[in-house]
Amino acid sequence: MVVSKENIEVLGARVHNLKNIDVTIPREKLVVITGLSGSGKSSLAFDTIYAEGQRRYIETFSAYARQFLGGLERPDVDKIDGLSPVIAIEQKTTSKSPRSTVGTITEIYDFLRLLFARGSDAYSYNTGEKMVSYSDDQIKDLILKDFNGKKINILAPIVRSRKGHYRELFEQIAKQGFVKVRTDGEIKDITKGMKLDRYKTHDIEIVIDRLKVSEDQENSKRLMETINTAMYHGDDVLMIIEQESQEARFFSRNLMCPSSGISYPNPEPNNFSFNSPKGACPKCNGIGNLYEVNINKIIPDDSKSIKSGGLAPQGPQKNNWIFKQLELIGQRFDFKLSDPIKKIPKEAMEIILHGGKEKFSVDSKTLGVKREYKIDFEGIATFIENTYNTNDSTSLRRWAKEFMDNIQCPECNGSRLRKESLYFKVNERNIAELASMDISELTDWFKELPVKLSEKQKKISGEILKEINARLQFLIDVGLTYLSLNRSSKSLSGGEAQRIRLATQIGSQLVGVLYILDEPSIGLHQRDNEKLINSLIQLRDIGNSVIVVEHDKDMIERADHVIDIGPHAGKHGGEIISEGDPLDLKKHDTLTADYLSGKRKIEVPTKRRKGNGKTISLKGATGNNLKNVSITIPLGKMIAVTGVSGSGKSTLINETLYPILNAYYFNGVKKPMPYKSIKGLEHSDKVIDVNQSPIGRTPRSNPATYTGVFSEIRSLFAKTPEAMIRGYKPGRFSFNVQGGRCETCKGGGLRVIEMNFLPDVYVECETCQGKRFNRETLEIRYKGKSISDVLEMTINEACNFFEPIPKIYRKLKTIQNVGLGYITLGQQSTTLSGGEAQRIKLATELSKRDTGNTFYILDEPTTGLHFEDIRVLMEVLNKLVDKGNTVLIIEHNLDVVKMADYVIDIGYEGGKNGGQVIAKGTPEEIIKEKKSYTAKFLKKELGILN
Repeated sequence: MVVSKENIEVLGARVHNLKNIDVTIPREKLVVITGLSGSGKSSLAFDTIYAEGQRRYIETFSAYARQFLGGLERPDVDKIDGLSPVIAIEQKTTSKSPRSTVGTITEIYDFLRLLFARGSDAYSYNTGEKMVSYSDDQIKDLILKDFNGKKINILAPIVRSRKGHYRELFEQIAKQGFVKVRTDGEIKDITKGMKLDRYKTHDIEIVIDRLKVSEDQENSKRLMETINTAMYHGDDVLMIIEQESQEARFFSRNLMCPSSGISYPNPEPNNFSFNSPKGACPKCNGIGNLYEVNINKIIPDDSKSIKSGGLAPQGPQKNNWIFKQLELIGQRFDFKLSDPIKKIPKEAMEIILHGGKEKFSVDSKTLGVKREYKIDFEGIATFIENTYNTNDSTSLRRWAKEFMDNIQCPECNGSRLRKESLYFKVNERNIAELASMDISELTDWFKELPVKLSEKQKKISGEILKEINARLQFLIDVGLTYLSLNRSSKSLSGGEAQRIRLATQIGSQLVGVLYILDEPSIGLHQRDNEKLINSLIQLRDIGNSVIVVEHDKDMIERADHVIDIGPHAGKHGGEIISEGDPLDLKKHDTLTADYLSGKRKIEVPTKRRKGNGKTISLKGATGNNLKNVSITIPLGKMIAVTGVSGSGKSTLINETLYPILNAYYFNGVKKPMPYKSIKGLEHSDKVIDVNQSPIGRTPRSNPATYTGVFSEIRSLFAKTPEAMIRGYKPGRFSFNVQGGRCETCKGGGLRVIEMNFLPDVYVECETCQGKRFNRETLEIRYKGKSISDVLEMTINEACNFFEPIPKIYRKLKTIQNVGLGYITLGQQSTTLSGGEAQRIKLATELSKRDTGNTFYILDEPTTGLHFEDIRVLMEVLNKLVDKGNTVLIIEHNLDVVKMADYVIDIGYEGGKNGGQVIAKGTPEEIIKEKKSYTAKFLKKELGILN
């Protein structure tokens, strides 16, 4: 067969649930792969095409290099032709390091550092004056001009405001041949054994030369030699004192303040990096935050005594060394451990908290002698701080963290940089101020910058500005105008992180590459969707192939080629049910086609629920970009919180409302963002939060273990008569602990065979044939099935099998209700798709007994879901609300928004221009709001359906 350069040919793909499919994907086109969640889209795009591209790349290395990289398994496919280099942009690839920010991922911060190192002006942090630096010739000319005919002393500063007696230093200076020094403003001869008061701060300069300035040649030559000597001893700084007026002037080869003489090193890009010791704030090491002991957490109630547990880390009195020391402190300061803490003298509390060493004697009245005592106490607060900063034990550090608060670093005020680095400015802004602007504001600032620069700065910064502007434009194109460069990457949502990587890739301007994206529209408002699609089309137009795994209607309709995988999910999917351009797709008889053409639709409810009349009202929320927001949440309804990306939805709900509810119902410790007041918490009795964090990412995690149903199943097996005769406990039926599991494969069911120069091969364990347990465990049967047979069952089969046992059945039924009846109980979590993992999480939370008065918070539950999956999900959520619970959903998906009883729309824009509630009410009321972007798109959605 001739390799067609026009297409990527995939023959015989069998990864996961793919049923030996052949597919032809046109090159240099925008191709969308769609289908039900779990039908095999990611298996084709990522686990087949991307995995093979990666493997071929690694094959190009030498055998020696490959053994360090670890080989990649060949995907289960007969042949792939026409494959170009592959770059995958997935959702879970951002770094969780606190040092990683939007600026460092997009490389914009690196260019900013270069701009500041080469084209900024330095200012003194003492006087605010512009710093100056001179060459030796310039210094000589200035001295000849300003001091002509005058007598001057030329000095080299060597000690600046430091304590010490400096005897050795004076001896050293004398050995080098100098006879005079200036100490604290007074010129003295160096004498033998000369020293200063060691407890006072001193300034010391060496007197290098004393001369009368004139322009003759001999004087000029002497002056130059003196300047060189003074610079050598004074670390590139010299000081000149005129004999008559005694005024001091400083000159430096480095940047220096002309009045106070402080100097900065010449700037390098490292000086502006918070990841380099040269630039990072020394107090917080460039993190911007640090943990500080909170005394109120150590002493929560000062009316309690130390004896009854007033010091939280110590608890009630025990017979140990710490309490003996506390008793000694009590003797010294005349208080008892049974006294309330608020009555203990201040000096005593200072020693208890921050430590101290002291000897004291007490007259013993009974014996008539003096007894000597010694206090040597580290201090409770000091001990907690040292434990957190220096101990390697995770559990001890976690213990210490309970008594500490995460606060902004007081030295750098969260800017992460040294003081000196913040006094280098371009157009009156320092690098930290630029990093805290949002992208749209920063773009405007850079557009106006060239006019404000000097000719020299323009020359230096021309290329740098071109790079910065291009990268900022790419971030705007993918709808991220509201982020700032100093935003930590671990606070980004999956969709945001993915779009940042997309912007970085567009910025690299590669050609002839195959890009594979995983649902880039997640977390993106309909308004910004257009920008995202245009970015992908731009990638395609410069000569790349783009494959997108996506459920978004607009994306499917704008694609050049669509591949629909189905017909159902899991075992019942994995086939290509239609392919071609989007118009052809609508003619096919498939679920996707039906939803696109309008044959099937998610119906708008005929009437909105009235709720139970009770409300929770939150007032004055001001976290991040929220502008004093107050909201009233009606209970017993389905509520949607909408708004453009970055408008403040997550801040309001996840960072403010949820921590308040969690603290009220379950004593949660996460601090909510600032707010004024909240009322109505008593109207609900528990809160359940389903966020986007992934479920277990190890092969040992599976739906049965994650939802907790496996524990119930193990207990059931342990109660069978045979198991009780043999004395088996539930632990016997776990594949993670010794006893019941197969020890050859350690309960994994597979064995890894290491091939030195080839990828590791996984083979079925020959002892247990992949069943994970040993023979004795498998002999225990319940209704004829062993524990291994149960793990092989699909959820649908397990629901029928365990129907008589309510505890197990309830959990399994919930998984079935969210549309996951096709997955097996023992399926590895690593093989679940994003949408499946999200729904397993949801099912776990929903299977907890609802009280008919529970408050559910869901953050974008439609992630990874097809139209049909959304319909099933909404049925489950509607049932919850019908029982009287409240369900609050943060969502962009209009199919969800139109089904809500009450919508809160936040806007108007993202970032600084967001953070206000612009509309609230039923979807029908929302669409009347002219300024709301959500209203505009919702009107279209409701208009089509009414």
